[in-house]
Amino acid sequence: MLRYVLLKKNVRIMSYLVLLRHGESQWNKENRFTGFTDVDLNETGMAEAKRAGRLLKGVKFDTVYSSTLRRAYKTAEIALSEMGQSSLPIIKDDALRERDYGDLTGLNKDETRKKFGEGQVHIWRRSYDVPPPGGESLKDVVARVKPYFVKHILPDLQAGKNVLLAAHGNTLRAMLIILGEYTPETINSAEIATGVPSMFEYKNGKLERCNYDQGKTRHSPPRAN
Repeated sequence: MLRYVLLKKNVRIMSYLVLLRHGESQWNKENRFTGFTDVDLNETGMAEAKRAGRLLKGVKFDTVYSSTLRRAYKTAEIALSEMGQSSLPIIKDDALRERDYGDLTGLNKDETRKKFGEGQVHIWRRSYDVPPPGGESLKDVVARVKPYFVKHILPDLQAGKNVLLAAHGNTLRAMLIILGEYTPETINSAEIATGVPSMFEYKNGKLERCNYDQGKTRHSPPRAN
């Protein structure tokens, strides 16, 4: 494992943040708006979580965060088990939950498009600041995720700790805005697949996306002493 990188008597701490959307749930399969509903992983979702764990097997994590919804924290549990790190505690918080879809929760997305129109449903799903009836916009999700990131996750990265964040599509879209990879104007194009990890390197005060190719490079993120 890589650890601290020493350059000219200065200690530069390198650490890694991995974003992982939960595996497929039954409502994902049924194409329904899930939001705060605590739907479990289906068999495909559990297999996706195992695959994510195998992809990340060379990574030594120090801290794991997740939402309080079981599809997220079970994804973390399964992935950690595959990595041989199941003893790591998972820190759960409501701030990391999926976007609240309000009155759309539980509805089939295709049927909702037929009822309200393709354009309106697209606005509810993909606009930055227009919430569905009784629900949250992505802007609202950023407003609750960002303070949590700044207070808890960022200090871990600054201390040289490798962090796994297992959460939801909109939670992670909010994170991509917070990390500066997307803006409110461009986030509409971001698609985050279930069970596929994305890695960011924290170095010199900046977080940048990086590639993790276990089979070829064994690019194992560092763990602080």
